[in-house]
Amino acid sequence: MRMPTIYIPHGGGPWPWLKDFGGPGAMDSLRAYLAALPAALPAPPAAILCVTAHWEAATPTVSAAARPGMLYDYSGFPAHTYQLSWPAPGSPAVAARVRELLGAAGIAAAEDTERGYDHGTFVPLAVSWPDADVPTVQLSLVRGLDPAAHLRIGRALRPLRDEGVLIVGSGMSYHNMGGYNTARGVRDAMIFDAWLSDVVRDPERRDDALTRWREAPSGPASHPREEHLLPLMVVTGAAGDDAGSLPYQDTILGTRVSAVQYG
Repeated sequence: MRMPTIYIPHGGGPWPWLKDFGGPGAMDSLRAYLAALPAALPAPPAAILCVTAHWEAATPTVSAAARPGMLYDYSGFPAHTYQLSWPAPGSPAVAARVRELLGAAGIAAAEDTERGYDHGTFVPLAVSWPDADVPTVQLSLVRGLDPAAHLRIGRALRPLRDEGVLIVGSGMSYHNMGGYNTARGVRDAMIFDAWLSDVVRDPERRDDALTRWREAPSGPASHPREEHLLPLMVVTGAAGDDAGSLPYQDTILGTRVSAVQYG
């Protein structure tokens, strides 16, 4: 059964383990969306491929460890958040399949057998799969953050959807650290989110529009650096002709953020 392909907001730092992160109830809707995600799928995934905003490499690189460790790639949080565990197994076989598909498309790829789960992966997926029972592989972004290149990566990985693999892009549809909880940030996030909502629903023009996302209203203001937007490009490339929907839209830290799903 074909899996959807989904771009999710992962929130800030290790928020699920912090009391009232962003204010009382601020993360409740995101927690509810992520917790309900497995039940909304057509079948339990055989594996998850997570394209994380928190890993950039010279070529697309997959984590290939059978038992990945943890990578606490945040700072300034309480001590207990550096002892968290999400012991999902890796999948060297899925990692090899990712490299095979990329190679068949003429895209050189690499693997990393040492990298642990970064917070772009373990934070949202621990809410969705708290039992850590689904094999999970991470995929890096490519340095330079070229949107067309990441759309191409997604197109190459499209067959995974028919192989039971859930492709998840983990980022934030608004990511300007200086804009959260400011009047300008609120405005920019709403404007960019409206553009994004329109674009992802239209298979005819979305690839071209996303390639030129910096021309979008409030695009650069919403993403001064685009690493948290680029996982959407991979997810969109894997979408084929599927129309997009927005299963989650809400306000986090005063600004509008959305999830995007194809299929």
